[in-house]
Amino acid sequence: MNAHPDLVAHSAQTRKDIIELAPGIWTAVGYAASTVHMIEGETTITIIDTSESTKAAENILAEFRQRSDKPIARIILTHSHRDHISGATIFSEGQDVPILASHLFKSDLIGVDPNIIAPNKALGRRTLMQFGIGLTPDQRISLGCGPGERPMEGMGAGFVQPTTLIDEDCDIDLDGVTARLFHAPGETGDHMVVWLPDLKILFCGDNWYHAFPNLYAIRGTAYRDFQAWAETLGSLADLDVETLVPGHTRPVVGAENVREVLTSTREAILHVMQTTADGMDAGLSLDDICADLKLPDGLADKPWLKEFYGKATWSARAFAAGTLGWYDGNPTNLGTLSSVTRAKHITDLAGGAEALMEVATNTSDLQWRLELCDHLIALGQPAQMLKADTMETLAEVEINATARNAYFWAAKQLRAGFEVKA
Repeated sequence: MNAHPDLVAHSAQTRKDIIELAPGIWTAVGYAASTVHMIEGETTITIIDTSESTKAAENILAEFRQRSDKPIARIILTHSHRDHISGATIFSEGQDVPILASHLFKSDLIGVDPNIIAPNKALGRRTLMQFGIGLTPDQRISLGCGPGERPMEGMGAGFVQPTTLIDEDCDIDLDGVTARLFHAPGETGDHMVVWLPDLKILFCGDNWYHAFPNLYAIRGTAYRDFQAWAETLGSLADLDVETLVPGHTRPVVGAENVREVLTSTREAILHVMQTTADGMDAGLSLDDICADLKLPDGLADKPWLKEFYGKATWSARAFAAGTLGWYDGNPTNLGTLSSVTRAKHITDLAGGAEALMEVATNTSDLQWRLELCDHLIALGQPAQMLKADTMETLAEVEINATARNAYFWAAKQLRAGFEVKA
């Protein structure tokens, strides 16, 4: 099965490895979707983040235990995404270990109140789609942020509520290792980074990783504050960091390298914001803004800004919706047509369903083919297999791992006889 060569090469960023950052400090990469870190103090250990599943946590802890048998004295969570918080029961090793997190700690995947009206089934379905749950290894070669293949046993099962909430930036003694915890909103508003000033090591959570930032996740997210994320990257770049340890992918070593990845990612976010705002101010539709949106020379060629995980056009749509809401300023869109009514009109223009099927089958524009297939399916025409074929073709040339997963996942559902709805 084919895959975009850059996406295949990106897999090296998540190959399984225990990396020593400094004497007594390690990071585990490739054992789960996210990374986990261990800091060895004089007599105890500190764990930063706990992975996505109890099985992954067990595997990582076993590796860490080959390097130190000191007791774990505390766990620090950089933020509340499930792939960072779901192995605490394993790392606490049956003890009441303090768990530190931001006072803003709040997960959209853990502890959801069933009395709050929300599209939770849609979120669950789209999460399966984004991460390609159930796909074969050659289909799901990557998560964009982590390895495609990793242990799934105990997914989300090892979460423990934080015991200590940090409401202001503070210095903390990690048993002889000086650390500073400070709030740094980015991919989530509850991000808290861990800075070791003496060693010049920064654990930045998901504020940076080796991919275009996931400013909008296709599983469905509330608006992620682009401006705050960009400002955080600027603040982190001003630190004298020599080793940047992300929540996904491998560390970046060297002060100049660290500053470059942080500042260029900040510039990329600001570029998407400014280009989208300028287009909206000029009265352009989001379709037209996205059709022309690309990173400028000097950013587009950065390996860490390739769209393995996030995507600039998805980000533009999220920025528009997050700042001005769904209405795009075109009064045509104040009304609506049902998908069936629109499909009937398109079919009439084409000269009937048979003619529309012929256009869909013969067009070389794969995106247009998908849209025509949707019209045909809405009218009960047998276009499911044509749509599945088209999505699989798109998947094989797609650099974005979550888009690739979504195409293959939805195609699999269609082939199984189910119509997938967003």
